Amino acid sequence: MIEVCAVGGFKEVGRNCTAIKVDNEVIILDMGLHMENYVRYSDEEDLHNVTAKELIASACVPDINHINDWKDQVKAIIPSHAHLDHIGALPFLAKKFNAPIIATPYTIEVIKAISKDEHLRIKNKLIKINPNSSYKLSDNITVELIHVTHSTPQTSIVAIHTPHGTILYANDFKLDNTPTLGAKPNYKRLEQLKGKVAVLILECLYVQHPGKMPSESVAKQLLKEVMLETNSEGKAMIVTTFSSHIARLDSIIDLGRKLNRKVIFLGSSLHKYVTAAENVQIVDFSKKIGMVYYGQRARKMLKACAQKKDQYVMVMTGHQGEPKSMLSRIAHEEYKFPLEAGDMVIFSAQVIPTPPTIANRKELETKLQDKGVRIFTDVHVSGHSAREDLRDFIELIQPKNLIPTHGEPPMLGSFAELAAQMGYKPEQVHLLFNGQIVRLD
Repeated sequence: MIEVCAVGGFKEVGRNCTAIKVDNEVIILDMGLHMENYVRYSDEEDLHNVTAKELIASACVPDINHINDWKDQVKAIIPSHAHLDHIGALPFLAKKFNAPIIATPYTIEVIKAISKDEHLRIKNKLIKINPNSSYKLSDNITVELIHVTHSTPQTSIVAIHTPHGTILYANDFKLDNTPTLGAKPNYKRLEQLKGKVAVLILECLYVQHPGKMPSESVAKQLLKEVMLETNSEGKAMIVTTFSSHIARLDSIIDLGRKLNRKVIFLGSSLHKYVTAAENVQIVDFSKKIGMVYYGQRARKMLKACAQKKDQYVMVMTGHQGEPKSMLSRIAHEEYKFPLEAGDMVIFSAQVIPTPPTIANRKELETKLQDKGVRIFTDVHVSGHSAREDLRDFIELIQPKNLIPTHGEPPMLGSFAELAAQMGYKPEQVHLLFNGQIVRLD
């Protein structure tokens, strides 16, 4: 028998965590943070002494109490990729389970980095397996990580092969056939699973977004139009994007070099994700850029850039207006870099649509506008699947059952509507909320 427990991410965006029980063996898929709650909580509390119980009560991490009865049967924790809403809770919760963490090399490197950041040692064994590889977990279960495109490297669709059929977990991905870094999705392997999948657990974050999500190559073209085709002579150029988006950072470096400007990365999270990518030989940015974290080195670098503004492209943290980010500190003059009329700030990211984030971004943009800065927003495409991508993926796999995840109730409902349009009966589409379990014979 297959049982699926919705641990987290089944009524909100974030806290992703799903537990799968196959007979008497359990696998946990993802263990992430609710970013908004976590940032708010970490601003108020010292995380060095915080307990898992307190983080659960504050809705920062998945409520693993939902699987207390399964605790001793957990055989592995398998993160699908390296975003914090999928791995960020591992330093706080993974130790509750006597099980290894199995993931791609890049994901493991980021897990180690965030564990170091939180000053919390992960005691679980860390097992790296390459994309498009399998790991035999027990006599009855084999885990496979199938490469798919997303906005961070080595993202995987997790296939759990069991005597009762395959469970497929596709949480955060898009079908990008012209990626700017790495290979396109492994369609050949996915096609081989057609008709063999007992249940497909699928993200629904952008199910209400019509059409298909554009390729990352489109984002690079958008950046090109702003960076190369806007008159920036004598002006500063600052770009801010997701630190984990290595492909986007690679495009920015390429375009900066075409401008004959030196590219500088500023911010601790940029250092963390880039170093992880270099450690597993995905990129070799260090030979092409300068990189500093924060503090005195950052101040020294900003002083050098200020003297010859048009010789640099500065890539820095702050795309969501985070108060402690490099860009916010510059805008509020905590770090000295004289922004002037005509200087450029490019937001290669969308605003995360939560009230605190919207307020933070608005405050940051207002500060920049007061200085006469030229602001370019939404120079970006998402790394998630839109409605027609989800339709194509379901048609490709043809699973017996569907479970939507990574969404709020309206998104889950829209997913059910899509499934009905595709001919799925209500008993084949399981809308779960956190804490609920469905049993599939």
